[in-house]
Amino acid sequence: MIINLKEFSIVNKEKTILENISLSINKGEFIYIIGKTGSGKSSFLKTLYGEIKISSGKAIVSDFNIINIKENKIPYLRRKVGIVFQDFKLLPDRNIKKNLEFVLKATDWKDKNKINERIDMVLNKVKLIDKKNNFPHELSGGEQQRIAIARAILNHPEIILADEPTGNLDPSTSAEILSVLKEINKNGTTILIATHDYEIISKFPSKTIRLENGKFFELSKKNNTKSEK
Repeated sequence: MIINLKEFSIVNKEKTILENISLSINKGEFIYIIGKTGSGKSSFLKTLYGEIKISSGKAIVSDFNIINIKENKIPYLRRKVGIVFQDFKLLPDRNIKKNLEFVLKATDWKDKNKINERIDMVLNKVKLIDKKNNFPHELSGGEQQRIAIARAILNHPEIILADEPTGNLDPSTSAEILSVLKEINKNGTTILIATHDYEIISKFPSKTIRLENGKFFELSKKNNTKSEK
């Protein structure tokens, strides 16, 4: 079990986001998290990588107990958890190679040859090795998101959390991004995607959980019924 939450609650700025939920996610699962804007999808993902504190309950993420996790342990958690954002969050003043190099150096990679090998490996994975000397503004939105995915897998994470990864992309490009994530998932990486893009869920069906009124409901693929988690 890669994520195990028990009687888990999040209260942020006096607003209850999740209340007394339990959820188990196994290694290698591919899961969509859906819900209305403001339902707490992004906040939920932020708790899993230590950005928002958990109010109560038990929570294990990739062998880390994230209840009251110490600040100096969060960087180690984030090596196990890759993050993909809607707005890419690439450094605009550095080329793609330097963007990826920055992440590796920040996580204690020191050997220059190994750094270059790893950068080439992840860029090949997302089919953008020819763009490593380009700057972010020279790439399309879809290419920038593929670079963001490459950045997320640099440290061989066990989990990827993707927050609206297709939110700024057209349907064709969105499908390309999902194909990349599905390919990464085949290697055993657990993937959680917060989204309201029902077209990609239809094209790439997988386990889907709805966040509604502070609770999780798993949706049946066949009849769209739900059961409380």
